[in-house]
Amino acid sequence: MASHGVRGRSGGRPTLEEVAARAGVGRGTVSRVINGSPRVSDATRAAVEAAVAELGYVPNTAARALAANRTDAIALVVPEPETRFFAEPYFSDMLKGVGSELSDTEMQLLLIFAGSDRERERLAQYLAAHRVDGVLLVSVHADDPLPDLLTQLEIPAVISGPRSAAEPLASVDSDNYGGARSAVEHLLARGRGRIAHITGHLAVYGAQRRVDGYRDALREAGHEVDEALIEPGDFTEDGGRRAMAELLRRHPDIDAVFAASDVTAAGAGQVLREAGRRIPDDVALVGYDDSAIARHMEPPLTSVRQPIEEMGRAMIDLLLTEIADRRPAASRGLERHQVVLATELVERRSS
Repeated sequence: MASHGVRGRSGGRPTLEEVAARAGVGRGTVSRVINGSPRVSDATRAAVEAAVAELGYVPNTAARALAANRTDAIALVVPEPETRFFAEPYFSDMLKGVGSELSDTEMQLLLIFAGSDRERERLAQYLAAHRVDGVLLVSVHADDPLPDLLTQLEIPAVISGPRSAAEPLASVDSDNYGGARSAVEHLLARGRGRIAHITGHLAVYGAQRRVDGYRDALREAGHEVDEALIEPGDFTEDGGRRAMAELLRRHPDIDAVFAASDVTAAGAGQVLREAGRRIPDDVALVGYDDSAIARHMEPPLTSVRQPIEEMGRAMIDLLLTEIADRRPAASRGLERHQVVLATELVERRSS
């Protein structure tokens, strides 16, 4: 009968040697059974498993990882300042998805910020020592050197949002182009004719694709694209305030705004109210992310929902596959994984 409270001869946790003695086999045979090796007979496997159950043996995962040249650790790397990470719901939702998918594994998750040059140098040294089995990269700009460093070090990696259409690393993203199109099409259907766009940080490929979707939706509806109605932002609330103030200064006749994030839309909404513009009567407002911010704004914000938690889970699934394969995605050519998840427009009273 199994007894999980049995102690080893030393009075502590049962050891591998004690399992081997109980099963009547060598230490190496026990190790092969525990690690799932097929080079063991059914009878021997049954004897070892019975000894493990009788003694209540718990494998030393650290030792196993060392023997397999693994760390059983994954790094979630955010090349942004900590203040932005904790201020924007996108990051917490991503972390929630990653954590939930990782909870059923023995992997440890390390959260690493790399928003400054010093932090990046320290991270490069840490990664060069191969202290993690894989890396998740979130919020990466086109000129960020970290993805190339991971490729050079042959560390499995998955990126949240590719840097370009030719991204060599495995990536998970939402349909930024389609999401932006749906936002603009919605505003056009509401009879809006002067639709401005406050962009995200244009060094981010996803922000570029949202601009593409904005332009194409206008063109296909027979509207001329006025580039002066596109104001650069950076996904932040302050960026939304600055961009909205500039748009009102140049184009006081705008009747709708599509913002590249809910946080940006919140900043834009503050400026609109301060200028005496009613939402949506005078200016309709649409955001992106469908975060808690969208639901708590007044009026509640129409927003493009991207499945951020699902993106986090998909990133973990891809990374565990990369780690099991041990070949960097860049070396596999057409085998690289690019996952794009659908978006959905959630209509509320702001539009």
